[in-house]
Amino acid sequence: MQLIADRVGIEGPHGPLVPQTSLTVSSGEFVIVKGDPGTGITAFGLALAGRLRPATGTVAVHDAPVDPPSEEDDEDGAARLAPGDGPADEPGDGEPGDGEGDDGEGDDGDGDSSNRDDGAGGDGGEKPAALSDRPADDPVTAPRAVARRVAVVDSPGVSEPEDALPLHVVVGEELALAGLPAGRAAITRWLTDHDAAAYANTRFERLDADLRTRLLTALAASRDGVRVLVLDRPDRHTSETGGWLRLAREHAERGLAVVVLTATAADAALPDDLVRIGRPDHALPEPEARS
Repeated sequence: MQLIADRVGIEGPHGPLVPQTSLTVSSGEFVIVKGDPGTGITAFGLALAGRLRPATGTVAVHDAPVDPPSEEDDEDGAARLAPGDGPADEPGDGEPGDGEGDDGEGDDGDGDSSNRDDGAGGDGGEKPAALSDRPADDPVTAPRAVARRVAVVDSPGVSEPEDALPLHVVVGEELALAGLPAGRAAITRWLTDHDAAAYANTRFERLDADLRTRLLTALAASRDGVRVLVLDRPDRHTSETGGWLRLAREHAERGLAVVVLTATAADAALPDDLVRIGRPDHALPEPEARS
């Protein structure tokens, strides 16, 4: 599997928000994307996930290694930035909820995930074909289909949990979003399995940065069909890069493709082959040979 962004550029309400940028990442790999602080780096991540339609270029997911994509793209289901809107307002069909009236401990497993945005769109229409129904060499470019395969982790205003929510509520919402059991017992079991049971009632904003990113990444990876993880600026929570670099590597070793967006991490602490926003000619790896 490969995620290929070819000269992706995004326009904001007052001009270019993201200059043309290219990258390729395959299953079992992780790549670091470095940009300036602000909304641009997040907008690029949302474009990678089919959540924001680029003004230029294409984003495609190849379920099997293939040649570089054509310039054809299905634009249905994505949104352009409108004057006065920021990238966090665009892609979802709802804002993160306030958690009122929901202690996350229901035993019926239904969970209220209406306050979280799964990126797959909620306005009806034809659903994308199942992964197994699509020819192996057919690039996926329809935004909703891309969104089923690419999960954005901890993106401000999009998938970032509310600070005041206790951890067990956040886990319950994410499990429900993934279509997994989300009752009290399931939440407790998940927290125990991820060495976080002691923090079940801790406000999310008080979690250690590495623990926060680790848990949110694991929850995103549990969604059915997700092949790519996009971690949105874990460096905004800590100046230490070791934890999230190790996390990206671990998930890549499990077979996912991982993109980490950064803005404040020092270049010296990052891999030499990082992708820089505004580099449309970034040296992309050759597509893997077909088996």
